[in-house]
Amino acid sequence: MKALREAGFVAYFAGGCVRDELLGTEPEDYDVATNATPEQVKRLFPGAGEVGASFGVMLVHAGPKGGKGVAGGKWRRPVEVATFRSDGEYTDQRRPSSVSFTDAKNDAQRRDFTINAVFLDPLAAPTADSPVRGKVIDYVGGLEDLKAKVIRAVGDADARLSEDHLRALRAARFAARLGFAIEPGTADAVRRHARDLRGVSHERIGGEVRKMLVHPARLAAMRILEELDVADVILGDAGAGPVARRVPATLEIPGGTADLTLAVGLGAWMVHRQADGAWLELRFADEAVERVRKSLLLSNDEEGFLRGVLLNRAAIFSEWSAATVSRRKRLAMTPTFAGALAVVAAERPERSEVVLSDLLTMGVGASEPGPTPIVTGDMLIGLGLKPGPSFKRILDGVYDAQLEGRVSSPEEGMELVRTLGV
Repeated sequence: MKALREAGFVAYFAGGCVRDELLGTEPEDYDVATNATPEQVKRLFPGAGEVGASFGVMLVHAGPKGGKGVAGGKWRRPVEVATFRSDGEYTDQRRPSSVSFTDAKNDAQRRDFTINAVFLDPLAAPTADSPVRGKVIDYVGGLEDLKAKVIRAVGDADARLSEDHLRALRAARFAARLGFAIEPGTADAVRRHARDLRGVSHERIGGEVRKMLVHPARLAAMRILEELDVADVILGDAGAGPVARRVPATLEIPGGTADLTLAVGLGAWMVHRQADGAWLELRFADEAVERVRKSLLLSNDEEGFLRGVLLNRAAIFSEWSAATVSRRKRLAMTPTFAGALAVVAAERPERSEVVLSDLLTMGVGASEPGPTPIVTGDMLIGLGLKPGPSFKRILDGVYDAQLEGRVSSPEEGMELVRTLGV
């Protein structure tokens, strides 16, 4: 910022970092907007990378590699420096076909929502009512909307959504994460353009949905997406059923990876959108997962976790009560069982309480690894057995007995092996 200013250019912080500063939260990163052209930025910062020079975006490092940053701290992540611009026509509903470099006022007009179109000059003296260090520059009423906790499109909402249909999902994400309301005119425009999301790449839609469902405000995001009539589109109609616009009232996410968190949130949402009694057959889970996989472009791991959560949920309802102790323990030991139990708890709390009570009685935890088998394949080979179909039958039989407490030592296990066909 100082380097740009000392070289005679205008330079402001822009976008989400300004919004977060004004809300009193720590920005994830900082973007800079300037009247310097990409060529001028390159001359000022010879190491700058071109990440979108045709759109006026350069990537500048805060300090020399391996050294201290200009702020006196350690090496910092690169900073996007974008030239003030006006956008031409959006022919692919994602990027403008052309841009022209302009000033800050016109640059603000091409941004998506007012709360993301406020600039901050951190090197200027603050105004009397400024909530942050520096001077706030607001051409679109973003400050008022921040105070009112409103998501409002800049200018004509239909025009902003026509330029990039993904802005419909971004509106929902910001509203959920910040606890804001979407301004009625903007919300109506989202509903009018809901079907246009079918033309957006599955990768981009999936990216936005991931951000919403792995965030603690996931339930608010689900409700907003339902209210905006975009849920069927983004889920590939996986949730289409007699009961519409249903989301969990509560949902406790078990510890685990982001993939499991996504699977639990997505699975609970999908289940709640169905009529009572659905999803108990395994084929429903398989069919729905396949549709969502295509709609959100799920990775193999994400698909596997979602399938596991839904199949385990179906097993809890369809077979848990009549299952043997070993079968229950085997189900409980799977990586997605805790996630499935969270979905059940959000849907039928009394059912999850029964399962939790059973787990306590058996002395096992949801998704905890089971005991090490006391009989292994090497031990069977030592008896002269050759690997084959009987191997699995014998090993499973001994491990079931171990889980049920009928054998507890290798000697007892090997004795059982002899009764199972050796």
